[in-house]
Amino acid sequence: MIIKVFENKLSLGRAAARQAADAIRQAIQKKDRARIIAATGASQFEFLDVLTSLAGIDWERVEMFHLDEYIGLPADHPASFRNYLRTRLIDKVGIKDAHLLDGEQDPAAVIPNVGNALRSAPVDVAFVGIGENGHLAFNDPPADFETEEPYLVVTLDEACRWQQLGEGWFSNLSEVPRQAISMSIRQILKAEQIICVVPDARKARAVASCFEGEISPLAPASALRAHPRATVYLDKSSAALLTSAVPVSVQS
Repeated sequence: MIIKVFENKLSLGRAAARQAADAIRQAIQKKDRARIIAATGASQFEFLDVLTSLAGIDWERVEMFHLDEYIGLPADHPASFRNYLRTRLIDKVGIKDAHLLDGEQDPAAVIPNVGNALRSAPVDVAFVGIGENGHLAFNDPPADFETEEPYLVVTLDEACRWQQLGEGWFSNLSEVPRQAISMSIRQILKAEQIICVVPDARKARAVASCFEGEISPLAPASALRAHPRATVYLDKSSAALLTSAVPVSVQS
């Protein structure tokens, strides 16, 4: 795992987007197709804004998979990750092959449908973030590090639900769903390349816990340290509590 630290979230987003674009272009050049996993949330705004503006990506040759989704939330709700991905990625660039998780349907039907498509071929690059509680996708601590299932139903802890409220997706805590469909930790780690985008001071404690503490289900994103091609993009605020215990490349 490589950690890169940038002056601010804008420079972080630009650099992460360039790496993402290169990964997509290379996959298309090599295999005539790229398979990606897309993350959502406020932390991904700048990254996706830049990525969708870059030239030279044949988005019609990109197959996209959904990282996670709330159970029971309508697709037109502002907090719906289906809504987020359509608005900020799919419709902007014209992705034709997007496998979205329908949180309004029975998870027992949704999970094998999308999961089987996901497992049908390797994923070239996964875009992820980490939560204020260290979650990876919606795998809150203690996360399941063992399941080989591509997706699972998870119960969101209170820290996760408060984060969603704090980011402005809901007007009060009672509106935040208690369950979600999430890609599993092991499935995320099967991607050939992982780009983890984590700006903002509110993530600093989780960053230090996951990348300097033990690799543990209690710090779910610590699992990224076992991946040979994971790159973590931080800004100075999210990296503020890191020490020299991990190799860090500071970028301008």
